[in-house]
Amino acid sequence: MINTAPETAWIERFAGLSRLSKETKETLVSRSTIIEAPAQSLIFGPGKSPENMLFLLDGTVRVQQVSDTGREIVLYRIHAGESCVLTTACLLAFEDYSAEGIAETPIKAAAVPRAVFDDLVAQSQSFRNFVFAAFAKRITGLFQMIDEVAFQRIDMRLAQKLVELSDGADTVATTHQKLSVELGTAREVISRQLQEFQRRGWINQSRGRVDILEPESLVRLAESSA
Repeated sequence: MINTAPETAWIERFAGLSRLSKETKETLVSRSTIIEAPAQSLIFGPGKSPENMLFLLDGTVRVQQVSDTGREIVLYRIHAGESCVLTTACLLAFEDYSAEGIAETPIKAAAVPRAVFDDLVAQSQSFRNFVFAAFAKRITGLFQMIDEVAFQRIDMRLAQKLVELSDGADTVATTHQKLSVELGTAREVISRQLQEFQRRGWINQSRGRVDILEPESLVRLAESSA
């Protein structure tokens, strides 16, 4: 990762931070470092201890869990204007990371050292509120994901994911493996379900892409899971 000079305006990109006192803002800006990393970089990984609180300025980071057998599941994504709650949890608990963060695009982030984070959590109620509000929001999302993986039918979840990824387009550039990681299931399960969708005439498959033939059918199935 590349370190660059601080950017004084970065703090205004975060609604919670923009409400901090002038003194607290100055501390964050003066003590932070702007880091950059190319796509596919490992931002953090299991067994490593966080040294900084990261505030993402540009790009997207995918946070995923990898099992001992190599199975992967996407936990959440960090987008520009968000902080990483896993990093927050590790900083608060003095624990190492248990998952990995991968840059899906080139990224730029503000890195605030652990010592500064600890001081602000202890001394600034506004900063503390920001940290725990973001933490609570992400935890709620993770519980929802657990509920989907544990209790919702895979055909409904796959239909929902295809609708989401297509974003109104006729084609989704993806693979069975990527979809299995997104949905937390085996690639073979995804392959069987895509074959069923194709048998129904809803999609057509080719290498690295899924053509959406009947989006209305996918939407109806996806909405039935709500």
